[in-house]
Amino acid sequence: MNKETCLHDRHVALGALMSPFGGFDMPIQYAGIVEEHNAVRNHVGVFDVSHMGEVRVSGEDAEAFVDYIFTGNVAALEPGKIAYGMMLYPDGGTVDDLLVYKMAPNDLLLVINAANIDKDVEWINSHAGKFNVTVDHQSDYYGQLAVQGPDSEATLRDVLHLECGDLTFYTFKTMDLAGETIIVSRTGYTGEDGFEIYASHATIVSMWDALIAAGVQPCGLGCRDTLRFEVGLPLYGDELSAEISPIAATLGLFVKLDKPCDFIGKDACARQKAEGSAMKLVGLEIHDRAIARHGYEVLDGERVVGHVTTGYRGISVDKSLAMALVERPVGDLGHELQVRIRRKVFPATVVTKKFYKKSYKH
Repeated sequence: MNKETCLHDRHVALGALMSPFGGFDMPIQYAGIVEEHNAVRNHVGVFDVSHMGEVRVSGEDAEAFVDYIFTGNVAALEPGKIAYGMMLYPDGGTVDDLLVYKMAPNDLLLVINAANIDKDVEWINSHAGKFNVTVDHQSDYYGQLAVQGPDSEATLRDVLHLECGDLTFYTFKTMDLAGETIIVSRTGYTGEDGFEIYASHATIVSMWDALIAAGVQPCGLGCRDTLRFEVGLPLYGDELSAEISPIAATLGLFVKLDKPCDFIGKDACARQKAEGSAMKLVGLEIHDRAIARHGYEVLDGERVVGHVTTGYRGISVDKSLAMALVERPVGDLGHELQVRIRRKVFPATVVTKKFYKKSYKH
């Protein structure tokens, strides 16, 4: 039985197409993926992301502990800042990618992927023993909205009466709302300016109702995927996994090998950075309107050299595009490859994974 978010009844009432995702019954689309995608690129849209998980880590060793299980440098973060990174297995494979919010010194909020909540919490707890920390799994308390698009700041101000113009990309603040402390961050998964709001279920439902009443486009997970894909953002299970390290996923920027402490997976990542990982995540432009899906083979001549992780006809760029994990020697920009789509083979060129230009507020 799939879990439901606090907004499930609202999605059903709006006639959303519902489908299982990450153990939850989630909306895939309302008006349609193209219409919702374009609303976020050009104006504003709202997503229910209450399926995401939240884990609070506090105590005198909280920073040291999170730095031990996370590839980013938490000790160097100032309160109010957010770090993106990964939790890794000792071999460099990825447990999950996540955000770490520095609430205060030695008080951190970890935001994890819905499909990995149980695994992640078990992983975190299994390594906490030698540290003086409290691990508080808060996923059942928080609901979460993502308000995304160039009009998102004005929408928060005019509809939700939240003044957030002072926030820059990857910063957050807590706000008092009718006696409740909510968290608002300038983050998102769309490549556009936007905000994510963490609050109690009742507050999230009330905010959703206000946004929908004001005419903000509700958006499903369908366009969340097309939006993140166009700007080259990874999805756990596709571009990152227990078998795919951040180095192979070309996310080495988020693996802070120079931070002063050791972390799980550091040695494996250092080795991969020095020697080059066997596989490399690349962008592909397919010279046809055919669409490559997850798992389709990538060829170099007659030889299979990798597989597609995500593929779409780009909505904002009108090209057939894919991200693919291929053998490193064939992953250079401009290299000509082929993709097998059903029974036919189509030529493709290795291009940057950033198919569309991000538009964040720095």
